[in-house]
Amino acid sequence: MRALGARHLPVLEKGKLVGILEQRAASFVENLRDVDAATVLVEVAMSADVYVVHPDTPLTVVAHSMAEHKYDCAVIVDETHVVGIFTTVDALRALIAVAENPPPAADTAPE
Repeated sequence: MRALGARHLPVLEKGKLVGILEQRAASFVENLRDVDAATVLVEVAMSADVYVVHPDTPLTVVAHSMAEHKYDCAVIVDETHVVGIFTTVDALRALIAVAENPPPAADTAPE
């Protein structure tokens, strides 16, 4: 995860999403005394509670759910295939993009 700069990795079993491994959990396992992190199975450190969304889910819906439930990421699944991960960093980048380039104001003057 460090080598790739990844903070979240989807965990698949026979191609099906079964969990998410977060950098925080992996680091925790690495720092346990008397535990050889190289022998710990991913299923022990992963979370089976994964926030899953479809690629067509509106960004506002995803952002609201992530904020309300304090999710660090949403795994994007199309049918049964993982196609991406949307993280809090991605959400902040989207916010910056909108803040730096706001859409033009709609003309609300009566006709």
